[in-house]
Amino acid sequence: MMKILRTVEEIKAFAGTACQQGGTIGLVPTMGALHEGHLTLMREARKHCDTVIASVFVNPTQFGPNEDYEAYPRRFEEDCKKLEEVGVDAVFHPAPKEMYPEGYAAYVTVDGDLTNKLCGARRPGHFRGVATVLTKLFNLSRATDAYFGQKDAQQVVVVRRFVEDLNIPVRIHMVPISREESGLARSSRNMYLSAEEKEAALVLSRSLGKAEAAFEGGENSVEALKKVVREELGLEKLAEIDYVEIYSFPGLKEIAEVREPSLLAIAVKIGKTRLIDNVILGSER
Repeated sequence: MMKILRTVEEIKAFAGTACQQGGTIGLVPTMGALHEGHLTLMREARKHCDTVIASVFVNPTQFGPNEDYEAYPRRFEEDCKKLEEVGVDAVFHPAPKEMYPEGYAAYVTVDGDLTNKLCGARRPGHFRGVATVLTKLFNLSRATDAYFGQKDAQQVVVVRRFVEDLNIPVRIHMVPISREESGLARSSRNMYLSAEEKEAALVLSRSLGKAEAAFEGGENSVEALKKVVREELGLEKLAEIDYVEIYSFPGLKEIAEVREPSLLAIAVKIGKTRLIDNVILGSER
C-alpha cells in the first residue's frame, strides 16, 4: 500500500527506514496533475530503484507574480490512484507552510549562462524556487537517484549544476519527452487548451521535426535552423512565439553552427497557454 506523507517528519522517517534497509531511493518531483509523461518517469524510477518516492507539491516559490500558481490544477486524489498503479511506494504531499514555515529565509540560486536564457530569462526567480525546493526534497527523501523529463531540459541542466556544486549525493536522470500520438508533448498545462487550441499546438512538434530533418539533411547553421522553426510556427494563426533558440547542450553556450550536441528549444503561446518543447540535435554526450 502506497504511503501518503504530509509532513517533513513523516518523509524523514520513511526515508530513514528505506536507508536502513539498503538499496537505492528514486525520487520523482512533480507539481501534480499527473499525466502519462509523469508516469513514464515513475516507471523509469521503479525499474531501477528499490524504493520510489514521488512528490506532489505546487511550489509557490517558482511562480512569478503574474503566473498561474492559484489556477494550477490540483487533483491529488486522482494523482494518488495513478501513482499506486505504477507502483510508487510513497508520495510526499506537504502544505506550503510545511515547506516554507514562518521566518523561512534560505534559498538556492544558480547564476550565469545556465539561467539567464530561455525560460530563466522570461521567469525571473523561477530557477531559484526550483533549486530551493529540489534541494529540500533531495535532503528529505535521501534520494540516490532523481528523474526529470527532457521537456524541461534547461531545468535538468540547472539541477545537475547545483547538485554537483553543492556536493549533493544524488544522480540526475533525464528521460526523453513523452508525447501524445499526435506528437504534442505531454504537459499539465495542455488541459487549459480548447479542442481548437490543442490542434493548433501540434505546430510546436511539427516545427521541431522540420528543423531536425533539415539538420539531418546537412544544415547546421543556427540561424537557418531557427528560421525553419519560425516559418512553420508562423503558419499557425493561434501561435505566438515567445522564443526559438539553439544552444550547445548541456553547456547552453551561444553557437553559430551545430557542431556538437545542441538544444533546440521553443516556447509558444497558444491562446493564453504557454507551452514549451525541444529537441536535442545530435547525440547527447
